[in-house]
Amino acid sequence: MSWGHATSPDLVHWKHLPIAIPEAQGISIFSGSTVEDSENTSGLCGAAGVKTPGCLIAIYTCASQDKQTQNIAVSRDEGATWTKYSGNPVIDIGLKNFRDPKVFWHEASKSWVMVVALPDQHKLRIYRSPNLRQWELASEFGPAGAVSGVWECPDLFELPVYDNQGNLDGSRWLLNVNINPGGPAGGSGDQYFVGKFDGRTFTEDHPGSGPHWVDWGKDFYASTSFANTGNEALERTWIAWMSNWQYASKLPSLPGRGEMTMARHLYFQEPPAYPPPTPAQEPLLLVQKPVLGLPADKKYTALFGAPSFQTLANVNQRIVTKKLSGSVYRLRFTLDPGDASEAGVRLRRSTNDPNEAGKEETEVGIDMANGRIFIDRSRSGKTDWSPDFPARVSAPLKRIQAEGVPIEIVVDSNSVEVFAEDGETVLTQLIYPAASSQGLAFYSTALPPGTAPARVRNLEMIPLDRPASKK
Repeated sequence: MSWGHATSPDLVHWKHLPIAIPEAQGISIFSGSTVEDSENTSGLCGAAGVKTPGCLIAIYTCASQDKQTQNIAVSRDEGATWTKYSGNPVIDIGLKNFRDPKVFWHEASKSWVMVVALPDQHKLRIYRSPNLRQWELASEFGPAGAVSGVWECPDLFELPVYDNQGNLDGSRWLLNVNINPGGPAGGSGDQYFVGKFDGRTFTEDHPGSGPHWVDWGKDFYASTSFANTGNEALERTWIAWMSNWQYASKLPSLPGRGEMTMARHLYFQEPPAYPPPTPAQEPLLLVQKPVLGLPADKKYTALFGAPSFQTLANVNQRIVTKKLSGSVYRLRFTLDPGDASEAGVRLRRSTNDPNEAGKEETEVGIDMANGRIFIDRSRSGKTDWSPDFPARVSAPLKRIQAEGVPIEIVVDSNSVEVFAEDGETVLTQLIYPAASSQGLAFYSTALPPGTAPARVRNLEMIPLDRPASKK
């Protein structure tokens, strides 16, 4: 079985699962990508010299017992039917592990570019082609960053850079590659590199500064990006498979294999001038913002009209008064832990009483002693089906300021995605609570008299579930 998703011109990315689509006897189709060949550069879309908007070319890996090769197929009806290219494979270097081609059009060099993984060598190869059929090797990248597992599902694209006033300040290229095992929370993970790309070679800005993790949770893997989804010249959005190869074959949702993450809009942010970055620190920050198609009839619930901080007791009382609960919603707030060693919010609770211990709940909080933000799903619901699942995972906060840490959380039926520090620090976790566990409450560790309590401001909640349609 494979899964995919589409936009244009970089359309589809397929992640291979234990049961793959058969290509021929003993051969399977693994990951790949799809582009729109609107200029008919391939010559496969129509008559020579005729533009062919809507003609799609899929580039994918064929895997046998002995080797993996890169192949293409064409669709002249916007993806309804496909014909394999008679000249396949288009790249064959005779290796058993050589997969996951991501292809895009590089306007500056007027060529198609492919980035593809040499998984067990911890390398990426970059190829160029004028027509998607004939490819030349341009360069290699790696080993670099995290190399304790195989490299898979690479991607390469340009992103805008914004300064601290929100002004566009040039661009940089992001090269990302997924690794398994070796992720920051154990098992699967996704790392990225920042640099320049001239159509042939990716040059990292700060070699040796990594690894830089896209997501610090356990359930963000095989990410892929989409181009040309809007009007912005460098707009880019991606999604990922929300699971981990540590336990993908054991999920309580079987025969499903998890689900997809929220789509995330991407850009680079310049950090504040103070404190200045160290020589080993990546100076540009990757920002991920969740893309939410909010229903027009869904209005956010502001818990407080004024932006001033409120004590957690006041916040919890307002939650009770407004009867706020749910299983699918967006929660946004700024959290100041004060002198508490730990403070945060408990989601998908088995009780609506903030003073009552919940048998089920997922905690998202700040660990002040270690300067980290975390998700703790050890009591989130069904957790005993894998020893690798009931984990508390965390990420280092880039800065804890006096005005608190801005946090945005997208809660779904069985997942939590945390976007902290305005999307600069991200964690994604699956959870399996009971459908009835919909409580919500803030908490902090106990404090002696005379110390600063944890506080919250700018708290709002937007329900995202849609009511059942009336028949």
